[in-house]
Amino acid sequence: MLRCFFLNREWRIWAYGVGALLIGLLWMQVSLTVMLNEWYREFYDLLQKAPDNATIEEFWVLIIQFSKIAGFYVPIGVLTSYITRVYSLCWRQAMTFYYIPWWQKVDDEIEGASQRIQEDTYRFARIVEGLGLQVARAIMTLIAFLPILWQLSTNIVLPYFGEITGSLVGVTLILTIGGLAVSWFVGIKLPGLEYNNQKVEAAFRKELVYGEDDKLNYVQNETLIQLFTGIRLNYHRLFLHYAYFDLWVTVYNQFVIIVPLLLMGPSIIAGIATLGVALQASNAFDKVHGAFSLFIDNWTTITELRSIVKRLQEFECNLRKFNPSWT
Repeated sequence: MLRCFFLNREWRIWAYGVGALLIGLLWMQVSLTVMLNEWYREFYDLLQKAPDNATIEEFWVLIIQFSKIAGFYVPIGVLTSYITRVYSLCWRQAMTFYYIPWWQKVDDEIEGASQRIQEDTYRFARIVEGLGLQVARAIMTLIAFLPILWQLSTNIVLPYFGEITGSLVGVTLILTIGGLAVSWFVGIKLPGLEYNNQKVEAAFRKELVYGEDDKLNYVQNETLIQLFTGIRLNYHRLFLHYAYFDLWVTVYNQFVIIVPLLLMGPSIIAGIATLGVALQASNAFDKVHGAFSLFIDNWTTITELRSIVKRLQEFECNLRKFNPSWT
């Protein structure tokens, strides 16, 4: 999965050159986000000073400043998304034409080979496209916003605890680590169920494909009902496990929304922090927590990716078994 793209001379420019370009574009986006975070403080402090100590000229200056930042952010974001999609397509192409020659040398039947080559390589590339972009952005967001959030913590007095150095960073870490631990426990069975789901779906699809050429010996009602019963039972188990996982994630996300308000509300009321500082801290808290909680927010996608990787690894093992020269 990795070797055929990153260690292949044919794809070296895409794997590393275009990959470096994507990293640069992501860093530009994060830098603009930091500028927007600073803009929030200036803008809401201006609103708090109105109407006695603020002018309409200052208001329009800040609006123009926002327009300039957004004017750069939008095209960079669109360009990043486009290049990422092409990058993932190239990765899929590299995987597909790496597997095919080895598969063509195998005389024995490998269960689900066509699905692995066509569907799973596509889904792997598609998920890595989205998830990989988020992981890179999350790392850069942490690099950019952790110092900001640490500094803004000096303006925050935690209820019952008073002033604590880096308090907002500490709260974010506690929330994320706790949420990730619970998510792992609640969703521990999901990858296996997703894997089983693809197996029963493949068996049903295979029967239908054979039936296209021979309806006398295949696609009999009794066989189809039996195969679909397996699909239905597995889906019911999958839906049940997703139900209580979704319940946990919904409760967690609703709690996270109110945390910044609970932390900063007393400081605003006491006059320790201005409205602009509080909203800047809230925005920075959201950015840092969003980066930390990447795996919680994408647990379903990660579960799907884990099941795909498991199937592709199984496929590679079968290819290796029938091809001693496999590299």
